Amino acid sequence: MTKIGIIGSASLNIASGRYARGRSSTGKRGNVIMLKRRHFLGAAFGSVLIPGLAAAQTQTARTGGSGQLGLMPLAATSAAERLNELGPENAAMAAYAGLWDVTETVWDKPGGTPVTTTGLVAERRMIGSYLQEFIRPASDTSSHDIKRIDYLSFQRVEGRWKYVSIEMRAPVGIMPAYSFDRGDAAGVVLVHEPFAIAGGGSEVAGQMLRMNTVITRDGPDRDVKNQHFILSDGAGTVWLAHRYAYTRRG
Repeated sequence: MTKIGIIGSASLNIASGRYARGRSSTGKRGNVIMLKRRHFLGAAFGSVLIPGLAAAQTQTARTGGSGQLGLMPLAATSAAERLNELGPENAAMAAYAGLWDVTETVWDKPGGTPVTTTGLVAERRMIGSYLQEFIRPASDTSSHDIKRIDYLSFQRVEGRWKYVSIEMRAPVGIMPAYSFDRGDAAGVVLVHEPFAIAGGGSEVAGQMLRMNTVITRDGPDRDVKNQHFILSDGAGTVWLAHRYAYTRRG
């Protein structure tokens, strides 16, 4: 008979021989428990499998999966949830919410005479991670005569700014734009998708136009949006076509 281990004051033994019979006897060192081979093998496998199963269940719970044996998954923040938070860029942009006086200047062609419009107000507010801006006449306190809307946000997954503007005063549609990188504290350059313009004559010209929007910050109470145009006319001339100059209302 071969002794294989001790549990408390009892020792487990395997009876030698072709067939092991289950019986019990008492010796000088305490109770000796004889196990049938199938019972011993079941106990042996159980001693290996049960700790392994418990470890697997613990690992499942740690990784947020569905566990058994009454284990609850640990809470984890997903990448999507984490990157949907404001982040430093959008949190800084929230400081620009509020009312701003706007001066708009337009140059209709390269070297053209500037036309300036005052008496405009920009209302800015954060909607989630987006800074919404709409421009209206200062007298339109009910916001029924909105002239222009835009949205700006730093897209944290791509690591760049995204922007869209909607102009009510010209049939140019929705104008999306994107930066190449994150820019810096002084400003950012946004490049728009090309779009068609009707032209200034009585007939539709249908000319394609490229545009960028350069946003610059001059402290917490002043900023500027400059928009540069390039017509698809074979010349490739770049000119400053629109400027929106903002001053925060006190």
